[in-house]
Amino acid sequence: MAFHVSLVGRKDLSGEIYRQIRRAVLDRRLRPGDPLPPGRELARALAVSRATVTVAYERLAAEGFVTSRQGSGTFVSEVVAQAGRKSTSRRSSTGVVQPRPVWEGIPLLTAFERRARFDFRTGLPDASLFPHRHWRRSVTQALRSSEAAAGFYEHPAGHRDLRAAIARQVGMSRGVEASPDDIIITNGTQQALDLLARVLLEPGDAIAVEDPCYGPPRHLFKSLGIRVVGVPVDREGLLVEALPRGVRAIYVTPSHQYPLSVTMTLPRRQALLAWAERNNAAIIEDDYDSEFRFADRPLEPLQTLDTKGRVIYVGSFSKTMLPTLRLGFLVTPPSLRLALHKAKFVSDWHTSTLAQAALARFIDEGAFARHVRRVSAVYQERHQILADAIARDFAEHLELISSTTGLHLTALARRMSVDQIAEIARRVADHGVAVQVLSRFAVNAIPRAGVMLGYGAIPTARIEEGMHLLRVCFDSEPQ
Repeated sequence: MAFHVSLVGRKDLSGEIYRQIRRAVLDRRLRPGDPLPPGRELARALAVSRATVTVAYERLAAEGFVTSRQGSGTFVSEVVAQAGRKSTSRRSSTGVVQPRPVWEGIPLLTAFERRARFDFRTGLPDASLFPHRHWRRSVTQALRSSEAAAGFYEHPAGHRDLRAAIARQVGMSRGVEASPDDIIITNGTQQALDLLARVLLEPGDAIAVEDPCYGPPRHLFKSLGIRVVGVPVDREGLLVEALPRGVRAIYVTPSHQYPLSVTMTLPRRQALLAWAERNNAAIIEDDYDSEFRFADRPLEPLQTLDTKGRVIYVGSFSKTMLPTLRLGFLVTPPSLRLALHKAKFVSDWHTSTLAQAALARFIDEGAFARHVRRVSAVYQERHQILADAIARDFAEHLELISSTTGLHLTALARRMSVDQIAEIARRVADHGVAVQVLSRFAVNAIPRAGVMLGYGAIPTARIEEGMHLLRVCFDSEPQ
């Protein structure tokens, strides 16, 4: 293992080698069992005598930091790990270089750090249903292809085959009108929103978001100096008449509003498009999980209804495939295409070519469509079991918001307060049940008391038991 030791300006060379290796061991930069460079090799690299290195190694061995094995070399001692020594790093825990104040108000997501036996958290697909064998084959084929293995940088818009595959897929499944040239591949939805904010908005501009709203996008907008304005949502979607003047862009989830689960009605969609035209605003349509629809006729996306080029459609494979793939896309009007290519270039140049090539094959071979059909049947069953349990066992506590799309259901509290619901969520977590409270998604409006229940990650057989534990916590809550 190559190891850096700095002797510039040092006088006690042997002592300095000893101290720097000792500090690396205590800081765990050198881990138990790691080999140290042979003495002759390190001496040559540092331009010192072999005896200088030998003295340092002997001192480390005498104090138990390293052990020597005849014929094998010198290794970091296992005893050091068991001793539990504290780090001797000289770096200050604060430092003089500080971030902008905006970052103090932006939370770091920790919702998925703790595993749960009964996982009702939203936004999680069932990884056990993922077609790993077919995906491995697609990755292997991509590795063998000349383009993915060529060692060249990709165009910022992404792999041409994947862009063509996505254009066909969203055209057939969602009615989105797009050519491969309209598609830009991103590292998930969040990067798509970041690119759009950089291209469309200046610091100080205003963007309207649904209230309540998914947290990461609005935190992203705030970090870029954009003013975030919350607009109320009712059972028909965003209240268009509540949109204020001066808004440059609107971020919406019309197919399955997050977190309330409502679907924006056709009259409301038409009103939103008309408002954007009158006020010269852009609409960012986040269609994050509408592939899973269990009843009713699907409504046309805003992008399909748009005749003026004001809607940018954003999609993701985090729910249909796996969040760990970090693959998403946006469908851009021609007027934004070049600027978005430049924004993607200066951001990270392009998304992983290997992953893109594999996904293109996966879609073109029909594996993606088969996978979505298969998991949709599973999710539909879970959706029904969960909806029945809420209606049957929680009628006096919760009012279920009707929904036939996506991977979660939302229920409003009938009489309980925001604090009471939060306390129930904390107590049920101690029993291994993970749920999310609705109040944490409020923007400007008064937080609503309610719960969100995802059914993507929880096995079908565990839903009833998990809901029973939740009911016990509801019944034991003081009214």
